[in-house]
Parts: sequence; structure tokens; C-alpha cells
Amino acid sequence: MRKRSTVIATLLVSIMLVASACGSNGNAETNTNTGTNNSTNTPAEATDPPVEAKDVTLSLRHTQIKETSKTRLKILEDVVAKTQDENKGLTFKLEGIDEIVNRDQKLKAEMAAGNPPDIFEVFGGADLNLYVKANRMLDLTPIIDELGLKDKFASLDEFTVDGKVYGLPFGGYSEAIFYNKKIFSELGLEIPTTWAQLLDVSEKIKAAGYTPFGLAAKDGWVNGMLWNTVMERNVGIDAFSKVVSGEAKWTDENFVKGFASYAELVNKDYFTKGALGLAYADQGAQLLSGKAAMVFTGTWDANRFSGDEAGELKGQIGYFAFPSIDGGAGDQTSINASYSNGFGFSANLNEDQIEAAKKFIANFFTEEVQKRTLVEDKLLPSMKLSDLSGVDPLTTEILTVMANASTSWKAYDAIVQPAVGADVNVGIQELIGKVSTPEKVAAKIQASQDKANAAK
Repeated sequence: MRKRSTVIATLLVSIMLVASACGSNGNAETNTNTGTNNSTNTPAEATDPPVEAKDVTLSLRHTQIKETSKTRLKILEDVVAKTQDENKGLTFKLEGIDEIVNRDQKLKAEMAAGNPPDIFEVFGGADLNLYVKANRMLDLTPIIDELGLKDKFASLDEFTVDGKVYGLPFGGYSEAIFYNKKIFSELGLEIPTTWAQLLDVSEKIKAAGYTPFGLAAKDGWVNGMLWNTVMERNVGIDAFSKVVSGEAKWTDENFVKGFASYAELVNKDYFTKGALGLAYADQGAQLLSGKAAMVFTGTWDANRFSGDEAGELKGQIGYFAFPSIDGGAGDQTSINASYSNGFGFSANLNEDQIEAAKKFIANFFTEEVQKRTLVEDKLLPSMKLSDLSGVDPLTTEILTVMANASTSWKAYDAIVQPAVGADVNVGIQELIGKVSTPEKVAAKIQASQDKANAAK
């Protein structure tokens, strides 16, 4: 997630060693010399004066402010402390803010004004592309080459624009269904592998008095997760790129089918009642309280689902891939999995700040730190790890689901323009609120898409 400096400290140590060798210890060595020249008055060789550590400050914005993010924040703080200790004069000023506020408001305004933080969390894909186009992002290509990191990452695709790297992912994710194994066992349910089976399982869960899918729909992006996979099953991931290029439309038959499939879950009352008034944290709570049998979310919630908050359900939460949809045009055994969350660096950094940023990168993007995030925080590593020991059972299930997926793809909001993504979220909320139809929602989003495509 972050980066810093060590060259100056190493240089200072080297100079101190040279100076001490030429000082009193050097004289004592001369006094014991049995050679012809035993003078103790020979002046020591001239040395350069010690190099002063430069005062360098880097602002660093993160979004690890939630109770469930304490572990991830601690790992970041440990790296910051290590980097500052190794580089006297270097100071990091950490700022933690809400992820949605950072992404949708604050960072966008700062990018428009040209004054983003020195280091900041940023989403790859569409968000990053806009900032690169505006010349706000530092090109990290030569830095990762210098540090030998270029081939260490699982994928830099979402942070690469025209062959150059403008950000580094600090973790990966996949999105699928977390479920309560106790409820499934109580009701004699098998993991569904088809859409028809999913509807049948959901109906039985509902009849037993549980909520089939826990949902907190106040924040639009939350609803977009399940919708995204339902839509991919119907249209295929390439269709999202085609609406951006103008080759396809949201009003095309398969897209409307995708909206209709999602609306079917809504109309059968398989989601939490009153979901539109609930904040994201409540969604996981519904699963852990035993009220909901399933939750579609990302693996960033795995730590919560396997930690102390799980209580009696600790070890009883599982993970399975979303089922196939008969007749869909998508890859029916694929999964939404990528490396979208990372750190970007301002193009405004001066030479000294860039050197400091290199030190942070060198300390943060290591196998040791990545292993900590996997074991302690359950965050999927963005770098290739040689050691996966110590992984808990839920994480093992997640890795197995990912390994069994035929392909993986990045989320819709990393493909379509941000304005279109925002309108997608509104459209899904309209379906959840039963105030619109799949056809009308598709038409509104297409109008937004036409406007965004015209502005390219």
C-alpha cells in the first residue's frame, strides 16, 4: 500500500565507520606497527564531511478507518514506522478517510485541482485512466524496474496505461457467495450450481424464516457486486467494454435479460427487507447473526467472517462460486477477481520525495508484508507468494474457488466510465425499490453511456 527511504541512513553509517577507522583506533594500530615508519604524526586521509539527512515529508491517505480494518491499518503503520526508522529526516503524515468519500468526492476534486496527496489509495481501471489522462499520476515503471518488482505481482493490468505502470495493487479480491453452513445443514441444502437450483435453495431458506441473501443497499456499489456477476453470466464480460466502444448497448436483449434476472431475486423477496436504508456494515452482520443464509460480497470481508465477530459461527462460514445461468452468453464458471485496490503517487513529487517513495515501496511490497496481509487480514496477496502456510480454512475455500474458476474478470466500474457506473448503481437501487423496470433502467443507463462516449 505504501513506500519510503534508506540510502541516507546507510551512507551515514558507512561514513561513521570510515571516520572511526581513521581516528583513535587508527593511532593505536600505528603504535604497534613494527615497520620502518612508526610515526604517530602522519595525518589521517581527508574524508568528506558527514552527509546531513534531508527532511522529507510525504502525505499518505488510506481508507482503513473501520473497526474491521484495524489489522490492515496496523500492517501499514508498521511499514511506515520501519521506513521512518531507516531514513532519518523522513516523515509520513497519515490521513484516514472513508473509502467512498475518498473515491467519489475528495480525490476527484483534488485531481481536478491538481493537488492530490503524495501517496493515496486509488482504484485501478477507469478511475486511474482518468487521472493518468490528466497527468496527475507518477509513472512507476522505472521505479519497479529499479527495485526488481516488475515480475513480482500477480497482475498490474488495472494499473497499466499504454504500457506504463501508474499504481501498485496492495491486495487482490474475488466476489462470490459466503454462506452459513449451519443453516444449509439444518435445511438439508446443497450448494447450488445452476440458477434454477439457486432459486430453489433461496425459496426453501425463505420458507424456513431466514433471509436468503443479506443485503445492505444504501451504498450503490454494494448492490453492484451481485448484479455484476448476474449480468456477466447473461452478457459476457466483453460486452461491458463494447458498450464503452459503442459496439453494444445496455438496451440489447442480453443486457435486459441480466437486469431481469436480478429483478427476479428482488421480486421473489430474497433480499433483506428495507435494504435500501441499511449501510454496508449491516450486510455482514445479517450473516453473522444467523438472520441471513447467504451474502454476496468480496473476500475483503473474510477476516470478519472468520474472526471473533463470527462468534458461534466461527468456522461455520463457507464460500462458493455463483451458479451458472442457462442460456447466458457469459463464461458460466468464471469469477469476478482482480487486483483493483492499490496505491498511487502524485506526479507533483519532487526528486527527494520520489527517493523516499521508493523506500516505502521497497518496504511495503515484500513477501513478508504480503504474507502478513494474507494470514492476519485474510487479504488475497497481489504479489506471488512462495509460502502459503498458516492459511485458515475459509481462506483455503476462497483460494480453491478461485483456482477452479475458468476465467476471472474485473468489475464493471473498472471498465465503464465513472459517471456510467454511478448511474448503474442508481438503476439497481430502483430495481431493489421496485420503482422501475429492467427495460426502463437499461434505457436510462444507455442514455448515460451515450453521453459519456460522446465526451471521450
